[in-house]
Amino acid sequence: MRTTKITQSLRLIGLMLFFCSTDLLSADQANAPRLTLRSYAFTHQHPIPKQFTCDDANLSPRLIWTNVPKNAKSLVLIMYDPDTPVPAVPLMSWVHWLIYNIPPSASGLPQNAGPDELPKGALLGKNDWKETGYKGPCPPIGRHRYFFKLLALDKVLPNLHLPDYATLEKAMNGHVLDRAELIGVYQRKVIP
Repeated sequence: MRTTKITQSLRLIGLMLFFCSTDLLSADQANAPRLTLRSYAFTHQHPIPKQFTCDDANLSPRLIWTNVPKNAKSLVLIMYDPDTPVPAVPLMSWVHWLIYNIPPSASGLPQNAGPDELPKGALLGKNDWKETGYKGPCPPIGRHRYFFKLLALDKVLPNLHLPDYATLEKAMNGHVLDRAELIGVYQRKVIP
């Protein structure tokens, strides 16, 4: 049990360091508009509507991005909850959605983006339920944050055959040109 908690804590630290690290930017990149990510379903750091959660239809929200770097070869989208199991004592991040090799020409994903609605060439990874596709917020207790991270890479990744987050992170290492984030929050209503 102790080994599992240590492993989960190290995974959380690794995820946080990866997303907080800053890549060195060339002068052209430093002056270029930064990658942005938004949704029509909710605004940054505000509640995610119920229809996008396990308490309702569990649809993926529509996402839109702009300012993809000109030299980007692919995009990666990762959605995760860093507040697992409870916000007061987060022990790990829980990955809800992984998509990689999104073409840089794509400008977003439609609502309820299943495998058939993904841009041509995009590939799915496995979430922490060991499944592919979107699994919406479903916090066991408390108000959790849900990070949608969009990363622009300088390469197209090989087919990683349904990678988990650790495998995808390893493949992306050293290839991130820019990143954007959108954070939504969700808390389940307690029924007396």
